Amino acid sequence: MQVPLQRLEGGVRAGAAAASGPGASGTMQKLRPDGGAPGAPDANDNTLVQATLAGDTRAFEGLVRRYEERAWWAAYHLLGDAEEARDVVQDGFLRAYKALARFDFGMSFYTWLYRIVVNLAIDAMRKRARLKPVQLDDVAGALADDAAAEGPAGHIESAETIARVRAVLAKLPEKYRTVMTLRELDGLSCKEIATIVKSTHATVRWRLHIARRQFKEHWERMERAARHEAPPPSRSDEDAPHP
Repeated sequence: MQVPLQRLEGGVRAGAAAASGPGASGTMQKLRPDGGAPGAPDANDNTLVQATLAGDTRAFEGLVRRYEERAWWAAYHLLGDAEEARDVVQDGFLRAYKALARFDFGMSFYTWLYRIVVNLAIDAMRKRARLKPVQLDDVAGALADDAAAEGPAGHIESAETIARVRAVLAKLPEKYRTVMTLRELDGLSCKEIATIVKSTHATVRWRLHIARRQFKEHWERMERAARHEAPPPSRSDEDAPHP
């Protein structure tokens, strides 16, 4: 039986298009999409899972439609690449479909799917690190939100700030970047993160502490470098010498 992912492609491409659009506000909080974090078990989800297991492939399409965008954002936050996030999400749904018989109805479907997608994204980051050094240009993407009303100047400033946030995140070691992304961008608790990365609650809290400190240090270093490299202000007509 083939996995019914026909609707996934369009939804994920829409998410990818949004991610390459005008920038949003330059804060970690504004980079977090609404409803991104996993939640409690959903009776409707369980009904769709049971229907899928009974042979109704259209039921799984309902799960894809419901969670494809949130899953894409989870992958994109870690990878910073729209197309790579799309591939990870598609692989995540495929794996979820194939493993559906082992689904624990005591947890939410999205929490289960989220773990699959995040772990695939982490694997992709590790593979990328083995293949080549991280290039800051690779993560200099912009996210779209309601800042679209700011006008062209606001778009440019916001996109530049978001690009800098992602550039700093890319400088962090993978284990620190992962916990900070899941906490600050996806809004997960340290306990939820511990389950995903297969570590203890105390270890995640410590990594988050280190990640925030390193982020702050890299950010301040980047700010100092930007001020140092900025060209001197041009003199106005009033300041210019008169013949």
